[in-house]
Amino acid sequence: MRRRTTSAVGGALLAIALLTACVPEPAPSPTPTGFASEDEAFAAAEATYRAYIDALNGIDFTDPETFEPAFSWTTGAANAADRRDFSTYYAEGFSIEGDFSVVAFAPQSWAVSESKVFATACLDVSQTKVVDANGTTTTPTDRAPSVALNLSFTSARSATGLLLDDVTPSENSGSC
Repeated sequence: MRRRTTSAVGGALLAIALLTACVPEPAPSPTPTGFASEDEAFAAAEATYRAYIDALNGIDFTDPETFEPAFSWTTGAANAADRRDFSTYYAEGFSIEGDFSVVAFAPQSWAVSESKVFATACLDVSQTKVVDANGTTTTPTDRAPSVALNLSFTSARSATGLLLDDVTPSENSGSC
């Protein structure tokens, strides 16, 4: 009886090993393939930027965990700049009061071969102010109420298929 039990258990283990060894590996996650049209790429860029601004509005510089949603919408130079700036604000006890809002978003170009989308945006900063650790407002009194920005997006695994990878001031500040 002992031999039969050992054989049965051994056979069962062999069957399980064979079954699990033959299971195919899960299919890899698809990589971003781009967009079907220029309109689709531009819509994704705008959705990405608006999601990023929403994430910025949710940041509490006393709580670094609140930085992550903004980081998740950026890559490259934009991500590096945010990490540097947010770290500085956290370390120095700064805060930003109020919310940013996107006044305008204008598509510029779609570089299919580079998987890049370029746009400009007008960001309303009039409802925000920077406050230092002592509670003193450090926002310049002559600051413009809105800022014109050049934006660059790159294909990535995100809800929109893009991440913000660079933000620079627009030389055409009159675009706001």
